[in-house]
Amino acid sequence: MEEKIERSSEKEIDLSSILNILKKNIVPLILAAAVFGAGFYIYSRFFITKKYEASAMLIVNNLSNSKSTISSGEISAAQSLADVYSEIITSDKVLNTVIQDLGLAVSSDQLKGNIKVSTLNSTQIIEIKMTHKDAEYAKKVVAEIVKVAPPRIQEIVAAGSVKTISNARVTNGGAAVSPNNTRNGLIGALIGLVLMLAIVFLKEFINNTFKTEEELTSTLGVPVLGMIPAIDAKTFNKGA
Repeated sequence: MEEKIERSSEKEIDLSSILNILKKNIVPLILAAAVFGAGFYIYSRFFITKKYEASAMLIVNNLSNSKSTISSGEISAAQSLADVYSEIITSDKVLNTVIQDLGLAVSSDQLKGNIKVSTLNSTQIIEIKMTHKDAEYAKKVVAEIVKVAPPRIQEIVAAGSVKTISNARVTNGGAAVSPNNTRNGLIGALIGLVLMLAIVFLKEFINNTFKTEEELTSTLGVPVLGMIPAIDAKTFNKGA
């Protein structure tokens, strides 16, 4: 029981010391977070290139001939085709045609790096997105992909049809989608706080001097016989 009490007491003392260290250094901690946060925010807002996003949507039908009723099996097959079509859309055959039609000075790999094609929530709808520093450029490329992809897909896979359900448009109300200035500012504040915490605790642990009578007694386990007050040279000379 006594051993448990001692361990509990030591834990409380350690926690108390940590809280005291934090309390004593609250100002530099806040300043570090503020400075790093502001620095990251300013850098993000004024020095990182803004990127915009354009998107369009296509829908995959299992059968090229439309019917009034579609079974669940046909919908499932269309969903599987959507995954295949997504790969075809970003293939060299489609992208090289887009590059040639628009006269772009990029390779198919470079263009593919800015394009994301995915199926929406495992449905038969394909969403095409492109991010670029020029919003109109991104919109123009997506529009051309929507124009070029369906006939190319039907050439390769003669198992269904693809129709446009949403034409190319700039998303996010025309505003940039990256960088996220607020998020970058918060990340900077967190980095500043962590760095300052590391410096503060490193400084405390390196300093092996006793700061109070209680700290000396608890560490060495011996009573304090007396204390010599600190006197500066000016006061000492005046007394002499």
